[in-house]
Amino acid sequence: MSGLIPQRFVEDLLDRLDLAELIGSRVTLKKAGANYKACCPFHDEKTPSFNVRPDKGFYHCFGCGAHGDAISFIREFEGLGFTEAVEELARRAGLEVPYDQAAKQEIQQARTLTDALDFASRFYQSALHGEQGTYARDYLKQRGLDNSIIQQYQVGYAPAAGTLLFDAANKELQGPLIETGTVSDKYGKPRDLFRNRVMFPIRNSRGKTIAFGGRTLGDDKAKYINSPESNVFHKSREIYGLFEAKQAVRQLDKLLVVEGYMDVIALAQHGIHYAVATLGTATNQDSLAALLKQVRHAVFCFDGDKAGFKAADRALDNALELMADGLHLQFLMLPEGEDPDTLVRKEGSEAFRKRVDSATPFSRYLFDRKSEGLDLTLPEHRGELRARAEPLLNKMPKSTLRDAMWHEMLRLCGGRNQWQNRQPQQWNKWKGGKRDRVTEDRIDVKLSKDSILCLALLEAPDLASEVTELAQGSRQYNQAGKFAAFILKREIRDRKSLITALALDSQVREQFYNLFDGIEHIPTRESTLAAARELLSPNEEASRQQRLALLLRNFANLTAEERQELRELSGGTPD
Repeated sequence: MSGLIPQRFVEDLLDRLDLAELIGSRVTLKKAGANYKACCPFHDEKTPSFNVRPDKGFYHCFGCGAHGDAISFIREFEGLGFTEAVEELARRAGLEVPYDQAAKQEIQQARTLTDALDFASRFYQSALHGEQGTYARDYLKQRGLDNSIIQQYQVGYAPAAGTLLFDAANKELQGPLIETGTVSDKYGKPRDLFRNRVMFPIRNSRGKTIAFGGRTLGDDKAKYINSPESNVFHKSREIYGLFEAKQAVRQLDKLLVVEGYMDVIALAQHGIHYAVATLGTATNQDSLAALLKQVRHAVFCFDGDKAGFKAADRALDNALELMADGLHLQFLMLPEGEDPDTLVRKEGSEAFRKRVDSATPFSRYLFDRKSEGLDLTLPEHRGELRARAEPLLNKMPKSTLRDAMWHEMLRLCGGRNQWQNRQPQQWNKWKGGKRDRVTEDRIDVKLSKDSILCLALLEAPDLASEVTELAQGSRQYNQAGKFAAFILKREIRDRKSLITALALDSQVREQFYNLFDGIEHIPTRESTLAAARELLSPNEEASRQQRLALLLRNFANLTAEERQELRELSGGTPD
């Protein structure tokens, strides 16, 4: 709907807002000349790198790259859509958004639907605390939930009788309840969709109810059912518990993605407030994209049985096309027979947090899963690993992560190391416990002299002066000479500053983007620096041998002085 808001209004709205005042109402700002500084609200940091420029109307974080105007700040900070962000800022500025008539009707219709669903949520909460909700309260108590967490997630109860919700609603709300599917008129007579179920309201980023999930307390065939899709509820894009997580954790930098409503609430009951659940499945790309709009770090938590690994594999496959640099995905596989709800109650929050912290990174999970049943000491099995892994890596967008994973695949398939000692079909050894780290041997790497010096500069920028001097006397160090000149010009002294400059400066990044394209395997830091030192300061014996070889190649044309030099270098008298 963003296209229905006139651009002129958006520009006028931004002109009227004081960016420092807006951001300062949510983040503690400190004056820094004409600008303001703060610790970035979008990533965890101790040294302020978040800068606000009210005169220019934008903010920028030199740590994570977050950048934008007032609208983008509200969208990112509050998790709002474009239209919602403009409406929020317009209210702050005392303005009314000039929608056309069709847009106004669409917005009014959506508000009517959410008003009806909010009414239904209040009805279910009231029923839970009434006489008919006794069994539901006992069930929640058995699951270890206290009143505060029940209230935080607005858990309710849908009575067993078939029309109590519809009968309780006024005429203005009965139609919207039918339209959202909360009340069904499938057989020509209104009947409540949810009956004798514990109710979990699904709320959007502004806390408005948009749908429900219901868990049966009887012997219904379907243990859980969800609201059907409507104009305000699109199942694949919604995340259960996200609103509550943002309310509990203002600076949300990580999400733990679990599979059920009760898992989310049980973890919150034990102080883990960053758990959410996608609706139906965590594996479709819409759900993943919605998650990654909220945070750059997500941990997927699955049961440690065959079904759990199958779901994790689907999540990995659908994440491939979204895996840009800066995203951090991990996989946490629980012991077989356990889910987050049962496990956190059994072992406590601290032990569960340790499991989350030690979850398997995306790249490691991919190679571990694709090497299941293979013995990588056999050439045939190394070929099989590449056949399994290469199509997945080809799905990933061009990035440093993809390049690194490609090099890892080549290394694992190269047969120069003993990567794993597992026997075939050992996937069940993931269950519950920590896996022993596998020793991975380095392989010998032969690189051009130019590449060696470039790698050495990346590790030790203080070598730039020596590299420049060497490059000036030889054409074989073209790339290293340019790289060293850039380092000297910027007066870069350490590796961290160099990486930061390469990452944040788009022109520099473009200039040196292909610097290491020809390198398939990266040698150790020690090997790189030793090889570079040999080029920059060759030892006397090496120099003698090089000069001796040169003189012998040109023996017939040597001058008297060169013949004397040859005699001295060889320790004898040449013929």
